[in-house]
Amino acid sequence: MKSNSPNQRFSLTTIFCSTFGHKYSMSKKITNHINEYQCKTCGQEVTNVVSGKIEILTFKNKKVNACLSAFFQKKLNKAS
Repeated sequence: MKSNSPNQRFSLTTIFCSTFGHKYSMSKKITNHINEYQCKTCGQEVTNVVSGKIEILTFKNKKVNACLSAFFQKKLNKAS
């Protein structure tokens, strides 16, 4: 059975991250509570969702985050 993960690669960096853990850095701020992160070692992208958990950044999550970011920016511009 195939896995549907977007960045599934077999290399030493993925083995390193699966053994010792990812080193995430914030790559994009969506709202005050939702951010996108990218691993410095293997390049895996994740995002936190409304419930506070971290999920792999799929195409659907990218679209949702883009719409949410646009809405949030409009809200900030209107308030100021």
